[in-house]
Amino acid sequence: MKKIVVTIPVEDRHKEYLERTGAGCEFFYTSPAAVTEGGLSQADIIIGNVNPQLLKGAGKLQWLQLNSAGSDNYCAPGILRPGVILTNATGAYGLAISEYMVGMSFLLQNKFYQYYRNQMDHQWKDQGNVTSVWGSTTLVIGLGDIGGEYAKRMKALGSHTIGVRRTRGERPDYLDELYTTESLDELLPRADFVSLSLPNSASTRHIMDERRLRLMKTGAFLLNVGRGNAIDTEALCRVLEEGRLGGCGVDVTDPEPLPPDHPLWDAPRMVITPHISGQYHLQETFERIVRIAGENLEKFLAGDAEHMRNLVDFETGYRKKRD
Repeated sequence: MKKIVVTIPVEDRHKEYLERTGAGCEFFYTSPAAVTEGGLSQADIIIGNVNPQLLKGAGKLQWLQLNSAGSDNYCAPGILRPGVILTNATGAYGLAISEYMVGMSFLLQNKFYQYYRNQMDHQWKDQGNVTSVWGSTTLVIGLGDIGGEYAKRMKALGSHTIGVRRTRGERPDYLDELYTTESLDELLPRADFVSLSLPNSASTRHIMDERRLRLMKTGAFLLNVGRGNAIDTEALCRVLEEGRLGGCGVDVTDPEPLPPDHPLWDAPRMVITPHISGQYHLQETFERIVRIAGENLEKFLAGDAEHMRNLVDFETGYRKKRD
């Protein structure tokens, strides 16, 4: 009998779905904060994120289904035994985070954050000219579920969409142009919006360093919803202070949480949210996570691990491509 530890906050209807799918398995429900190394020692399957260090004692573990899209913390050597299957929750977050990104795009472009500050100060003050998404150019760096959904929405609003990915592939309909990372320097000066939805890896750390921040078009807007270290934070502060960018909106920072005395808080035209664009704030996000877990559980128990959704490549930290 397979023992399955579930750490996501399921309701009774979710439990019923999982237990029906995993008929004959033994389910244990807990939380990430309450789970212990001993509690994982007999687990064959874990559904939900846990402290990676606790997995060193999970000697029977065969499969870990994450509730996050990011999986880099679980790919490090020594965390999971060789042969353990790792799947993430790619596909669950695109709806919520892409809508957050569109909202942030409008907020920055129309200077809504400045008008809100004026309201707090009881100031009736015109903040000047704005631009439009229609007729703009959007550069999407990272074309997973989140980046792709943002590109779809920006294209529908009339923006010319350009995608950047690690490897070559067929251009999807929601992109007008598609390139690999090697072309980034030539693309940045063209974009009115630059969005980052990248995982943490050696190749993505400080992908937007000071040199590339200065390649951006004057007045352009920068968004980051992937990992905070994709942007050189100190360089971003300097560039914003100089007035080069129209604005920057981030849901992730480096460091994170951002210390109260960090200069990024007070950088001009800067909007910061505390890593809340995903999580479970939108109920549909959680429903999608449960469905991904259930579909993968069915395949795993049927011995069809090869066709499980979102199999993670331990070397890259990215979802494996289908042949």
